[in-house]
Amino acid sequence: MAEAERIIGTPDTPDGAGAGPERSGERAAADERPGSDGAAPAAPDADSGTDGVTEGEEDGAARPRGKRRIAVLFAVAALAYALDLISKMIVVARLEHHEPIEIVGEWLRFVAIRNAGAAFGFGEAFTVIFTVIAASVIVVIIRLARKLYSLPWAIALGLLLGGALGNLTDRIFRAPGVFQGAVVDFIAPKGFAVFNLADSAIVCGGILIVLLSFRGLDPDGTVHKD
Repeated sequence: MAEAERIIGTPDTPDGAGAGPERSGERAAADERPGSDGAAPAAPDADSGTDGVTEGEEDGAARPRGKRRIAVLFAVAALAYALDLISKMIVVARLEHHEPIEIVGEWLRFVAIRNAGAAFGFGEAFTVIFTVIAASVIVVIIRLARKLYSLPWAIALGLLLGGALGNLTDRIFRAPGVFQGAVVDFIAPKGFAVFNLADSAIVCGGILIVLLSFRGLDPDGTVHKD
């Protein structure tokens, strides 16, 4: 009987003996797999406050939303500059040294004059100073364009830039000399100073900037309340 049991073997012995190496290999492989020890995968640190958001994503969320309005700024400036330049060329060619043209009777006339001062004929003794100021305004606006996200601000600054460029062109290229040139003015309302389209662009841009400031809108598109 004992000899028969030895030959046949117990039912558990072959399985246990044959599966021993295989089971050992499977367990070793299982031990090498990540998280096979039964522990749950590491969760994001709750104390970090990021909730799985990377540092780059946090920085992106803090930036102003939308796109820069640089194209709008320069498009408005180019339009204002072109209108001012073309109007002055027509005035010099067709109106200078001629009789004024009445547009609305005596209330509005076109008359060509040369203005060595600032807008609307003020400060004729400080032509060079006004030229430097205009150039400085242009530089400041161009540098501000890098963080310009507000459409109304882009329009306002574009008007300022186009108007400043228009009058600066006269200061540089017209008589009596470089940086001392007289600006061409031609719009003459009754009882008011004579001005040009560049002056109008500057004034409109300045008024718009004041209104935007009162509303608390910044050039980067953010709104603050004081």
